[in-house]
Amino acid sequence: MKIYTKTGDKGTTALFGGTRVPKHHIRIESYGTVDELNSYIGLIRDQEIDAAYKDTLIHIQDRLFTLGAILATDPEKTILKSGKERLNIPKISEADITRLETEMDLMNEALPPMTHFVLPGGHTTVSYCHIARCVCRRAERLSTLLHEQEPIDEQVLMYLNRLSDYLFVLARKLTYDLKAEEIKWIPEKL
Repeated sequence: MKIYTKTGDKGTTALFGGTRVPKHHIRIESYGTVDELNSYIGLIRDQEIDAAYKDTLIHIQDRLFTLGAILATDPEKTILKSGKERLNIPKISEADITRLETEMDLMNEALPPMTHFVLPGGHTTVSYCHIARCVCRRAERLSTLLHEQEPIDEQVLMYLNRLSDYLFVLARKLTYDLKAEEIKWIPEKL
């Protein structure tokens, strides 16, 4: 399989289903940002962290590929006139969202209560989590904008929202596990 096709040389790309759109289309921005997020998740997974976190991150990466496929699909090409699905694309399920919530609950049990916002950082691995969280929030904003223009499965939006929360809790838990300093943000008084 050749990696280069030359079909995008004039600034367009094809969605699943064949529709060509400009490379700056909000749908491309949305799934491109999900792809960027997936790369940062891989970077976190490559760190010296507990195997259970790595397993969860692999599952998240799988779900992000599913999410990207959903976003990369022309909604007009998904259903045939008969009402049957034309493209067999997996879905984001309620169970996927619940898994993130369960993982957060487990991590939170070991953490001290949060009384302030915390400054990102303290350890390289923790910083990667915060970067991934920010990219996830951008993916969520772009997908929400796309949803206003061309409705998408709301489970996609819910998953991205919950995933950014998960990445924040993971950052806090890794701070704890790595015995890094968690610096509270306490605004300076003028």
